[in-house]
Amino acid sequence: MSITIIILTGVIVLLVGAVLGYYLRLIVALGKKRSIEIDIKQMTVVAKEEAQKITDEAKAKAEEKLAKVEAEEKKREQEFKDTEKRLIKKDELLDERQREVDKEVENIKLKVEEIKKIQEKVLGIEAEKRTELERVANLTQEQAKEELLRDIEKKYEEDFLVRIVKLENSNEEKLERRAKDILATSIQRLASSTASEFMITTVAIPNNEIKGKIIGKEGRNIRSFERAAGVELIVDDTPGSIVISSFDPVRRQVARLALENLILDGRIQPAKIEEIVEDAKEKINKIIKEKGEQAVYECGIFNFDPRIVAIIGRLYFRTSYGQNVLQHSIEMAHIAGMIAEELGADVAIAKAGALVHDIGKALDHEVQGTHVEIGMRILQKFGADERIVTAMKSHHEDYPYETIESIIVQTADAISGGRPGARRDSVENYLKRLQELEALVNGFPAVEKSYALQAGREIRIFVTPEKISDVEAKLMAREIATKIEQELKYPGEIKVTMIRETKIIEYAR
Repeated sequence: MSITIIILTGVIVLLVGAVLGYYLRLIVALGKKRSIEIDIKQMTVVAKEEAQKITDEAKAKAEEKLAKVEAEEKKREQEFKDTEKRLIKKDELLDERQREVDKEVENIKLKVEEIKKIQEKVLGIEAEKRTELERVANLTQEQAKEELLRDIEKKYEEDFLVRIVKLENSNEEKLERRAKDILATSIQRLASSTASEFMITTVAIPNNEIKGKIIGKEGRNIRSFERAAGVELIVDDTPGSIVISSFDPVRRQVARLALENLILDGRIQPAKIEEIVEDAKEKINKIIKEKGEQAVYECGIFNFDPRIVAIIGRLYFRTSYGQNVLQHSIEMAHIAGMIAEELGADVAIAKAGALVHDIGKALDHEVQGTHVEIGMRILQKFGADERIVTAMKSHHEDYPYETIESIIVQTADAISGGRPGARRDSVENYLKRLQELEALVNGFPAVEKSYALQAGREIRIFVTPEKISDVEAKLMAREIATKIEQELKYPGEIKVTMIRETKIIEYAR
């Protein structure tokens, strides 16, 4: 019973505590609600005050900006009005000036008409005077002009001649000095050996007994060798040597190498001969390829067809007046490149044209035509640049100079071939050239005598002074130089020196 009471009492206490807790929380919540409402009212009042303040400030700023805009607009309107007034004044001034210009143009037209009338009157008076002069002098205008020119020419002939000579000497000295500087620089920069080379066409043998082996029984060995190598062997009584004869320098070299190897081997028979000749051909072809590649590499030319390079290599076995043609071509390429640099020409074209200028000589014994024509056909066939063909084809003046590179190639050829010791010429050809030069000059009228000097590099001409004047002598010297260029073939240039000497002798007694 007591436990039940205790439990009931506890329940009642809990209920009473819960009710009291509820009412306490309600009272607290109501208090907080009132304080929050008060805060909200206060915040609303503050926000309204701030909003009113911001609105007032924005309104003041807007009014201020509006006033500024209105002021600026008024200012611009005033500026526009001022500008409009100025433009109106300018238009008025332009109209006035236009009226003045129109008046001046009318005045000028009137004056032009007056001048034309005056000119017509003057021309008429001049025509009348000219007609009267022709009637009085019994000469037409052209006849009088020619007569006057002849009188002036006779009167001032010496003065004209002196002036012409001075101008020519001055220009020639400047040009010659510049040309000499360029050529001297090119030659000095190259400074290569110019010793002449001779391709060997004889083969030394240890003893004369080997000649019999080379001939073989009934000549079968020598016939087999000549057939395989394409040359002719001359086995005569000359001790210690056998001569190889052929127009093809490459065949001569193949035959020379094969014959030397046969002599070293000692087994000279038709089968061995054919084997060694084929081996010699392979070696010579390899040398040709290597020499061609070395030449283009040394000259800095890398765009040639391999077949052109191979033909260039064949020039290693070709000589001209004792000078190796491949070495001559390489030397020319270097000289042409130096000259082209000095003159501002195309260095690559000049060097390539110089290197292949004699390429036709590699095949001139197999193909008809001059070596220039053969070279042109080779280059065109294998797709060389047309500018290179143009540069190389004029080096013997067979074709006119079309570019500055063609002149450079011809000049480089003359330099390389004209070096002391570079080439050899026979005495007969030398004397023949001098005789032809003197005979050509002696055919001109008023020539008393002539002498070829400096190995044909200069011709001195003595003329009869009574038959020719100084001016005519000058013209005849030019004619002689032109005829020499057209009719004679010669390396370098020939200096034509005309000498007209007048002696006047008087005696004082």
